[in-house]
Amino acid sequence: MQAVATEPARQAPAQPASFIQEVLRGVAQVDFMPSAFTGIFFVAALAAADWKYALYGLLGAVVSTATAYAFGIDRETVSAGLRGFNGTLVSLGFAVFLGAEHLSTVLLAIGGSITVVVVTSALATILGTWNIPTFTAPFCIIASVMTIAAPSFTRVWHKGPDLAALPEAAGGTTALDWNQLWHAFFANVGQIFFMPQWYVGLIFLAGIFVASRVAGVMACVGSLTAILVAWAMGSPAEAVAEGLMGYSSVLVAMALCGVFLVVSSWSFAFALLGAAAATGLTAAMTLFFDPFGGHTFTWPFVLTTVVFVAAVPQIPRLRRT
Repeated sequence: MQAVATEPARQAPAQPASFIQEVLRGVAQVDFMPSAFTGIFFVAALAAADWKYALYGLLGAVVSTATAYAFGIDRETVSAGLRGFNGTLVSLGFAVFLGAEHLSTVLLAIGGSITVVVVTSALATILGTWNIPTFTAPFCIIASVMTIAAPSFTRVWHKGPDLAALPEAAGGTTALDWNQLWHAFFANVGQIFFMPQWYVGLIFLAGIFVASRVAGVMACVGSLTAILVAWAMGSPAEAVAEGLMGYSSVLVAMALCGVFLVVSSWSFAFALLGAAAATGLTAAMTLFFDPFGGHTFTWPFVLTTVVFVAAVPQIPRLRRT
């Protein structure tokens, strides 16, 4: 979203009720939904996994939204939750990978949620030239830097020695039983927030449907596409069942049919292609980050969607929203 170049105006501080709604929209915008009601569903889903994760998710959205207001960033952008969702993911990601119970994690979550607003603004300036959103790239940058660097800091890393290892070839059975199949369907949605529990993914999916039936359907399409592609390529069934292969595909499918592109039979096919590509890229990026202790995060979603959205002006049968 690009602000019109006008003389800066003094912004009135957000009222408590509106600020709460903006924070909840920030949580919901992780899945593109500008709905405070959906944000409530998402917070409930995190609480179903662990109440600490719900607090961290809210903390990131609160800090990022407040920082955006303090910086004087366009009010419409902030109000829609577009400066809160990366903070949600940064804070939650730190809690999951560094340990939610440590004071150092809380402080890093706050610092990361402030810094991600700066990174978002920088990327918006660069990508805005081509009318491409920042997606979750700001979160990916900060989370990747911190998780790779964390073992170097004794007051940050609390998991003991964590020596990186060279990637190994996939092993284990590739046959998905019925239990793994339906677990994977919901876990693909939950893993967008790092949550592998099927019931957490179910609550997230319900929240998406509350905001948009089209988005809900495309989330299901992305999840099914990822399962099919991962199975066809021979991914270990355990990784598929935990949602590790499909969460980026869920986001890609939603982004390319209904969120950033007008819904049509062509954008639906485009979204299927993008979701399949993201599944393959997820495997590639997982192996890329493994040797130095990094994590894939939503990099496959970001890279796939940037490429596919950038291609739209050259494809007359597709239209941006």
